[in-house]
Amino acid sequence: MDDFLIRATLAAVAVALIAGPLGCVVVWRRMAYVGDTLAHGALLGVALGFLFDVAPILGVLVTTLVLAVLLVLLQGSGRIAGDTVLGILAHGALALGLVAVGLTQGVRVDLLGYLFGDVLAVTRDDLILLWGGGAIILAVLAWIWRDLLALTVDPDLAAAEGVAVPRTRLLFILLVAAAVALAMKVVGVLLVTALLIIPAATAGRLSRTPERAAGMAAALGAVAAVAGLQASLAVDSPAGPSIVVAALFAFVLSLSLRTRT
Repeated sequence: MDDFLIRATLAAVAVALIAGPLGCVVVWRRMAYVGDTLAHGALLGVALGFLFDVAPILGVLVTTLVLAVLLVLLQGSGRIAGDTVLGILAHGALALGLVAVGLTQGVRVDLLGYLFGDVLAVTRDDLILLWGGGAIILAVLAWIWRDLLALTVDPDLAAAEGVAVPRTRLLFILLVAAAVALAMKVVGVLLVTALLIIPAATAGRLSRTPERAAGMAAALGAVAAVAGLQASLAVDSPAGPSIVVAALFAFVLSLSLRTRT
């Protein structure tokens, strides 16, 4: 295979391996809109990166992490309903991002590339960032995994058992924010939530234990990544959306299976 295709495959698989386990917790805790909020904020990060002449990935990472902290603080205050906080941050960040893009005079911003991904343009440096950052994300996730499961079942009981509930929530949302930033170049800010949710939802139908579901979600995402890239090359379709369509196809197929293995 050509070098660019090998790099694209490695990048897509890396994102799938990161998104699978994280997505399972997102699905179990019904946090899909949290992923959307962080993804919308990623566009603001891209625009700020161009405005301040820094790498877009750095702007995305900083912006999504700030949004994650704001999300935890605002939801924890209890003054505003959780869904209202999500709506304000998501649409506010998206609007600010579009305004910031309009202010980048003299700089051509490829919005389609950031919105839907440009995995075929992945470089060696991007791969190092993806695999290195992904390893850190998964290591931290493994560290807080048991606490997350306890928190998902019953937050009050988890707190009574000594789980640091606020810290665990914050760490998890920060992990999702970091994953969104890393996945931006592969599937784009508009589709990253789909890659978090769809393989996880599929695995949830086929697995009996949380650990098996996390592993299966990562595997299904990797298969969808490879299949989507191959389909993209075959029919000349956008790579990022093709990966999500492949994951969607696996989910639809799983609907015909009634039992969990």
